[in-house]
Amino acid sequence: MPALATMPEQKKVTISSKRQFTIPQKFFTKLGFDREAVCTLGNGMLIIEPARSANGGEFAEQILSDLIAEGYNGQELLAEFKSRQSQVRPAVEKMLGAAKDAVNGIGEFYSYEDVFGGKK
Repeated sequence: MPALATMPEQKKVTISSKRQFTIPQKFFTKLGFDREAVCTLGNGMLIIEPARSANGGEFAEQILSDLIAEGYNGQELLAEFKSRQSQVRPAVEKMLGAAKDAVNGIGEFYSYEDVFGGKK
């Protein structure tokens, strides 16, 4: 039996007369937004994700913070940092691929109607 997709977190936001809205703080922080976002439109959906630099190093500070909290230091810290940092880009690319698939109606995902029934 295939595993069910994890239910997405959702929050309804208000859009101003200037077409602006605020990204909920929890989402903003969890996804690592900064000053720019990338918007993708397709299959009746708008996906907003943090803009990322091309070098894949945007998570370096978080990785280091986690490793220090886990007790790594010295050469062991450096080795583990390199290992974990090398996993960031493939993971982000996989997430972007899943988001693009969802936009195109491919793969397992839940629409607003699936989760809440009826129209927004």
